[in-house]
Amino acid sequence: MWPRYIVQRNLSNIKPLICSLLVVCGLTDTFAQFTRVREKVTNLPNFDERFLHYGYFLGINSYDFKFQYDKDYYWEGHKDIEVISNSGFNVGLIGDLRINKFLNLRIEPGLYYTKRDLIYPEFNQFNSEDDRIRDVKSTYIHLPLILKISTERINNFRPFILAGVSTDFNLSSNHKNTDDNLSNVFRTTRKNINYELGLGFDFYLFYFKFSPSIRGIFSTQNEMIPDNIENSPWTGPISKMFSRGFAINLTFE
Repeated sequence: MWPRYIVQRNLSNIKPLICSLLVVCGLTDTFAQFTRVREKVTNLPNFDERFLHYGYFLGINSYDFKFQYDKDYYWEGHKDIEVISNSGFNVGLIGDLRINKFLNLRIEPGLYYTKRDLIYPEFNQFNSEDDRIRDVKSTYIHLPLILKISTERINNFRPFILAGVSTDFNLSSNHKNTDDNLSNVFRTTRKNINYELGLGFDFYLFYFKFSPSIRGIFSTQNEMIPDNIENSPWTGPISKMFSRGFAINLTFE
């Protein structure tokens, strides 16, 4: 009886998921059939046959930091450093090289501006409440190389996914500044390597192709430059610091 009860219980939990999946599949099929019937005019029918084309993008972003702490930091009972993300903006150009019907290689040089606030936990090394807060402003020259993988086009609509690598040059890194957090200057490295993953949709309009997309950007290198004193309360507890962010781009080609 007990195994039978478990099987029945598991089936009862799976049934709503199966029903939801069937509904989604049904709606997707209905939408595809509807678009085939409804869409009689194919916009930009030969657009994807071009070997090379260009465009530009506008968007917003939000970054935070992932910290790896020195082991003694947790032994002393300290809490994690809190990161408050602020919305930034991005703007840039696009160069698209056609590989085949489903693959495109893209370069998307752009300018990404973002700001993060670091809130340090309370402990006796700080002289005032203001010393617990550090703002980190970043202005990145962002240079990604992206592989765009597209599905079959459905009339004037086409989903795609993105994967690639990028290099950042931070114009606001303060890497050459001799001052440190004692003078309220948080220093980061000038250059960084990332990997990127994302997804989006192509909409073929009458005069141009409009493509909204969202992507995650993940740093692979330690970006923190330690303060001049070894036991600094701002950088001493941190062994490594990595940027993580996401961007929403509106692309016009």
